[in-house]
Formats: sequence, C-alpha cells, structure tokens
Amino acid sequence: MLLRIAHRPCRRWGPTGIAACRRHASNTVLTPRSQDTPFRLAVVGSGPAGFYTAYRVMHKIPHVKVDMYEALPVPYGLVRHGVAPDHPEVKNCQEKFDEIASSPNFNFIGNVSIGHPGHAADHCTVALGSLLRHYDSVVFAYGASEDKKLGVPGESTLGGIYSAREFVGWYNGLPDYANLQPDLSRGDEAVIIGQGNVALDVARMLLEDIDTLRKTDITEHALAQLATSKIKRVHVVGRRGPMQAAFTIKEVRELMKLRDVAFHPVNRPLIPEDLKSLPRATRRLMEVLVKGTPDMDPETSPKSWSLDSCLSPKHILGHEDGPGHVASTEFDVTRLVDPFDPMSRVEPSGETVVLPSDIVFRSVGYRSVSLPGFAEAGIQFDERRGIVHNDGFGRVTRLLSDDAAEDVGSKQVPGLYCAGWLKRGPTGVIASTMQDAFTTGEAIAQDWLLGSPFLGSSSKPSPADGWDGVKQELGGQARQAVSWEQWRKIDEAERERGQVQGKEREKFTSIGEMLAVLG
Repeated sequence: MLLRIAHRPCRRWGPTGIAACRRHASNTVLTPRSQDTPFRLAVVGSGPAGFYTAYRVMHKIPHVKVDMYEALPVPYGLVRHGVAPDHPEVKNCQEKFDEIASSPNFNFIGNVSIGHPGHAADHCTVALGSLLRHYDSVVFAYGASEDKKLGVPGESTLGGIYSAREFVGWYNGLPDYANLQPDLSRGDEAVIIGQGNVALDVARMLLEDIDTLRKTDITEHALAQLATSKIKRVHVVGRRGPMQAAFTIKEVRELMKLRDVAFHPVNRPLIPEDLKSLPRATRRLMEVLVKGTPDMDPETSPKSWSLDSCLSPKHILGHEDGPGHVASTEFDVTRLVDPFDPMSRVEPSGETVVLPSDIVFRSVGYRSVSLPGFAEAGIQFDERRGIVHNDGFGRVTRLLSDDAAEDVGSKQVPGLYCAGWLKRGPTGVIASTMQDAFTTGEAIAQDWLLGSPFLGSSSKPSPADGWDGVKQELGGQARQAVSWEQWRKIDEAERERGQVQGKEREKFTSIGEMLAVLG
C-alpha cells in the first residue's frame, strides 16, 4: 500500500512562534511499515514528559524498545526535585512511571548525560551523535535546567539573592544545590519577584510551621536551615495584577490556610466589583483573594504575606553598613491599561517604590538550554524562548531557504522529536505535560507506522541496536550507568533513612551517596 502526502503552500504563524513561510507543493510517497518492524527509541530525560511520551509510544507500536537516559542516578525529574514536599499527592504519578519502567521493553539508563559532562567523577557522558547512530528515533524531554534573570543592577553582585529554582532544588534534595545554604536569619522581610505557582511554593515554605514540614520528605539539612529562619513578612511581587497572575487557586488557598499567617488585603481596584460576571475559574480565584484571612489581622499576626501588584524590579540595593548584601529592592510602579483584562499591557507610571528585602528570590520563569551537537544534527534551538523548533505536535523542524533567500520553508528533521517544556516552554502542570507528551507520542507512532523517514532509514539494513551499540562506543565508562533495579535499591535506602526520621523518605543529596548504596 502506498500513501501520497501532499504538502501545500501556506503562510501562517507556527507553533514555534515564527512565521512559517511559503512552501512549494511537493509529494512524498510512503510505504507503511509492518506492525512487526522493530523500533528503537531513545528518550532523553526521565521526568513526566519523558515517561508519558514513552508510555504512549509503547502503547501504539507493538515492537518498540525504549531506552530512557537520565543525567542523575535517580528518575522523575521535577516530580522528585520540583514538587513541593507538602504536596505528596502530586507525586502519585511516580506509581505509573514505575509501572512503565517495569516493562521488559523499557530500559532506564541513569547517571548518563547527553553531551554535557556530569559533576561527579563516576559519571557517564554520551555524545548526541552516538544516539543518532544507534536509534531509530530520539525524543528530547529533558526540561528546563536554567532560570530567567531579572537583568537589573545588583542582581548578580549582592549576596542574599537566590533563584526560586535553586531554592526549590535545595529543599527537595537536588544534588546541584545541596550546598546552597540560603541565609534566612538576617532579617524578617523576604521579597519574591514573580507571581506563579513556584513563587507561592517558595512563600509557603518560608511561612509554614517547621513541625508541619518535618512530616514531609523535605531534606533534613533544609529543615535545619529553615528552623533558623527569622522571616515573618513575605512580599510576592508581580509586574501586573491579580487578574493577570499565573498562580492557581490551590496554591493560594494553601497559603490562606497556614496557621498564624495573615494575608494583607489585595489591591481591590485591580479586581472587578462584580465577581459573578467572571468566568468560573477566575471568579473562584478572585473570591479567595478578596476574602483573604478575615479572622487574622496582618498587623498583629506572627507572620504575614501579600500580593504586591504593578511593580517591576528596577534595582536591588545593598545595605549601607554591609554593601555586599541585599537590603532593599527598588521597583518601578506600573499601570495596567485594562486591570480586568487577563492579557492587559502595562505602562510605566513614572513612580518608584522601595521594599525592604533581607532576602530576595527571583521567580520569573525557567528556561531550557540546547545540547552539544544540536547544530550538527540540524536541530534549531530558539534561544529567546528556550525551545526546540517544532511543528506543535513534537516533530523537530528547521527553517530552510533557497539560494536567493526568497523562499523560506519549514522541514521536519527525520526521527527527532521533543516533548514537555523543551517543546512548548516552561508552562503548565503535570496534567498538561502529560497531554503534551501524549501528542508527541502519537506523532512518533503515526510517522513510524506510515513509513516516514527516521534516523538512518536509508543506511540501516538491520534493526537499530540502541544502548547495546552505545555501550560499545563507551567502553568501560558504560559501567557507571545506573539501571532501574539499582534505582530501586537507592529508593529503598532512602525510605529506610526516612523511617528513622518518622517520614516517607530522606533523600540522598549527593550523587556519591546515591552510588555508594550500589557498592
């Protein structure tokens, strides 16, 4: 059976945010593959995007073998190192991931990074080119490893300024930030710049009762540091207003319910008087903000927090007695063109305000980075947006033009796909990442079964050999890889450590500790 696919000329804004230009009409004749054709897939990243993409492909293609590469010896990505420790229910997806990993068609390859060398001596690094040689397809699902900067004076020179990503990784046991040691004892005023869910997670960790946190899987070294905290007043600052904020109702409610923590009244003119006119989700969120904490007075409560709207960071200032450490933050006051429009623009007002800041957290978004070897593989990375160019369904694409640069078109890179934040940017929750990953998985299965070109389709007469072929190129270094069975030993050891502390687990915070469990 032959399928003929026509690509028609078009001009539109594509999913990657760039104008997809005219294409000359072309016809591609495809021969569908047999259901029995073996398919070898490499997934780079073991967070929700990677696992859910693997799950969908394994469900759609009968003879698939999946090798999942993870830079750490432990899996789950932000589910392990990003979800707040007092949100254990969010981590229930790990049970599904364990089920996926238990399949004989799945192989976890931990402690192995692609392109970038690891931080530990006992670490394995695989060149991207090696994956391209030994797999039919590669899915990039490694998330966002950096955070966006404010770009204001003082941000990079003063002490006491941390990114929310670092802080979250620190209290969740991410080895990269085990030694962060944020100074929470210099004063009682904290400023968090950004109004997304991560910002509210940080605020909750700063205000939560320490004994409540002891029952979670937060690391012991983070508990000890938080126990020294003098923070009593938290400002969660945003450039726009409540109607434009990115946080969700669950995180706001949790902050409102904290014991002995009051909420300073929201800036009411920024919220419509008639809440019933709003869409249901927005109405419920605004109702929570307007209600606040009526039984507690912010001026007399032991701790309090506020949403400080229409403030854009201008300058982070040092203390006159110790100029090397943050003392306050200067903000430009902004004005919303339409306070009730969720997409409202802001305009400068010409005014400024200064907030006392004994510690500052930057929470204005994460960003992905490219891997070494992307350019050689024909993968175009959007540095501004921090995503791989793709068609919106997960197929990696690149823009090409003719010699005269008059005709620009988007072309799929055979066999390469992306999922999660690397595909659409660092937005959404686990449920939205799951749907996004399913879309990528569907695209992979569709392309494979239809007979579309994949990696080395014309030069590989025999099935791709996957990890076995990569191991041969690595030699002895391959022995440093961690299998799923070995991860379970690490998991068991962490749970045993947790039992001593009266909680679910006590995470290892260094790669050396993790590998020591394996002998």
